[in-house]
Amino acid sequence: MSKLHLIHGTLPREVVCTENLTPFLKLLPCKGKAGISTLLDGHKLFDASWQTMSIDVRPLCPEDASGCIVEMEQTVNMVLDIERSKRPHDNPIPRPVPTEELICDTSKPYSSSDACYPLDILSAQSWTLSDLFGRRIKGSCLATNILGQPTESLCIKVPHKHRIDTSDGSIERIDSLNNERCYVLPSTGLFEITLPQQDSQAVVPRPIPPLYASRSFTGHGQERGGVQTLLTNPSPDATISFVYFETLPWFMKPYIHTLKAQSITSFSPSQEDIITSIYYRPALDRERGTQMELQITVPPASTVRLTYDFEKAILRYTEYPPDANRGFDVAPAIIRILPDPSRQRPEAEYLRTTSLLLSLPTPDFSMPYNVIILTSTVMALAFGSMYNLLIRRFVGADEMEGYDFGKVKARIRGRLAGLRDRWFGRARHRDSEKKT
Repeated sequence: MSKLHLIHGTLPREVVCTENLTPFLKLLPCKGKAGISTLLDGHKLFDASWQTMSIDVRPLCPEDASGCIVEMEQTVNMVLDIERSKRPHDNPIPRPVPTEELICDTSKPYSSSDACYPLDILSAQSWTLSDLFGRRIKGSCLATNILGQPTESLCIKVPHKHRIDTSDGSIERIDSLNNERCYVLPSTGLFEITLPQQDSQAVVPRPIPPLYASRSFTGHGQERGGVQTLLTNPSPDATISFVYFETLPWFMKPYIHTLKAQSITSFSPSQEDIITSIYYRPALDRERGTQMELQITVPPASTVRLTYDFEKAILRYTEYPPDANRGFDVAPAIIRILPDPSRQRPEAEYLRTTSLLLSLPTPDFSMPYNVIILTSTVMALAFGSMYNLLIRRFVGADEMEGYDFGKVKARIRGRLAGLRDRWFGRARHRDSEKKT
């Protein structure tokens, strides 16, 4: 285990495509053909208000380091808008609610037969798996464990007072203390969950996360900027320690001497008490990015502001993407919360901030085009003229074979004589008219 390394891979941005889900499903035991993975539809997944996909791979070895195995955990997180998900596929455009279906608040003084103030829907909306994902769960994948016992393939968190209707053939286990219900899915057939609309105001309590993290850019202009990260410890009595890890692109060059960490609460420890250790590896242009790793300790009920300045590099015009004015994506920071058995955190937990969009100095790509066109025109004219002068042979007219220069002279003399006679003939005619 001492020779193992922790490797992080990040992809700041990727164009969303339904085929992004196919390689992810191929890693599953049932390839998305059975179990809860049958709910993963590319159109529904990437149409969610927010979604993320992750794969965590780690080795598991006993104390004697014999028989090590590799554990892979695949995670899909989605935030769905129930009203949007329930729209029919053939008519996905939102339309106003008909007048007869409006629920008006009659307590308003301006409420009348022709004026309606919509009443807030306090009860939870009804939904089914078919409404949210467009399909039901098909069968069960890995229905039993290594001991031959049935495994719970699906768990949902709802208040224990809520009524849930499920398909026949499933086994339900209710944990009212944690507001959780788990189901053993049938090995064959389709499984459906229906949560009818209920007036109960009970909600599932939201667990308090161990840390809040917010990351953003500061400053203005196309030459320099700054990064600000707010780290909040919500615990009122426990100090939290974690490792803050950032990988920056090479064209984003931070000034490590401007790195500052300060508490913005009433209790303000020194920077040495907040940042206990630093690992920094500078970037190499067009070869590798900057790596910065900080071990930070945040006091209870405190917020720490972490800031540093950076300089923006100027790229070659061939290094800009087609949508250069959109900006460049910066990978999110990775926060590894260290284990704390006393706080019921025996293993490390990982958090990731949102990615950032960096605006770099962008040239006017129409100007190189104009310069290329003008230069090409001048070069074509110059080259064409020189090429004609170099390869064309100039000879006298009398030196050409089969060419009678005397005939040309006679023809020219005849033309000139004709012009002379015509001119003098007109002059004589005018003189005769004057005499008469």
